[in-house]
Amino acid sequence: MHISRLTVPVTTAAKARLLSSVASSKFKISHSVKAALKSGQPVVALESTIISHGMPYPQNVETAMAVEDIIVKNGAVPATIAILQGKVHIGLEKDELEQLGSFGKNARKTSRRDIPFVLANSLTGATTVAGTMVLAHAAGISVFVTGGIGGAHRGAEKTMDISADLMELGKTPVAVVCAGAKSILDIPKTLEVLETQGVPVTTIGESAAFPAFYTPDSGVMSPCQVPDALAAAKMIHANQEMQLQNGMVFAVPIPVKHAADSRNIAKAIGSALKEASDFGVHGKEATPFLLKRITEITKGDSLKANIALVKNNAAMGAQIAVELAKLKMTPEA
Repeated sequence: MHISRLTVPVTTAAKARLLSSVASSKFKISHSVKAALKSGQPVVALESTIISHGMPYPQNVETAMAVEDIIVKNGAVPATIAILQGKVHIGLEKDELEQLGSFGKNARKTSRRDIPFVLANSLTGATTVAGTMVLAHAAGISVFVTGGIGGAHRGAEKTMDISADLMELGKTPVAVVCAGAKSILDIPKTLEVLETQGVPVTTIGESAAFPAFYTPDSGVMSPCQVPDALAAAKMIHANQEMQLQNGMVFAVPIPVKHAADSRNIAKAIGSALKEASDFGVHGKEATPFLLKRITEITKGDSLKANIALVKNNAAMGAQIAVELAKLKMTPEA
């Protein structure tokens, strides 16, 4: 598999972050990622909570490796991010992916707030969207692929249960390529919070419909719509040139042929939400519980859709990173 090599000027700020990360005893950057960052090749960050908490073993490891292969085939370098035994890893080797996948939910879900505790106690942490954004930015990576972002949970107007992902998107300049927000969430409220945070939300494709993770249309429109990876890369480039210091959401609808049946998903979500309420499941345990129950209720159909959408996002994310690297090669772009 060939990775296109692009020689791109790296900004002083990015160099400073990279050198700081490399020098830190808390960071370990893989050789391939380090070489790519230094030479300006396109790099795509990947989270690790999807491995530990988002899918069962061994599908989680198989999917993680397949996603990395897709990124390579599309011309970029994958950088799965996790904390292993108290050290931040920017780019995991195959044996490390296997280790994290088999460790599963024994890994601590690690958002921004959890990073100091995990590092100080030499724990293994699987990074959430927010945690991955923090560490990707520290390493100088500006494009990040995930399955779906967190958001405002249903009933958030009473519980105030709103994912830290949305707050992170308001203050960390990393572009997040996803299949929208997870279907278990209140998507209209999620988009309202992102608007308040000043986060651009853009659907990539022929429609402006904001996707709902397992299905391509949530019934809500994104504020922006672009046709392809190049147009998305131009938005990221403009955001960086203006030094706006906010994240960006690029929503990629799951292909119709891989989408789950919307009615079945809605029924499964309703049942899973009732069970979560009955059993008192809330906070950071809610999403893993709900996704697991939805997989069980749909007899694996939701898991198949989850795997398909992550792979689809990976291809688009890599294409965006490649186009962004090309734009940075041209001073007048």
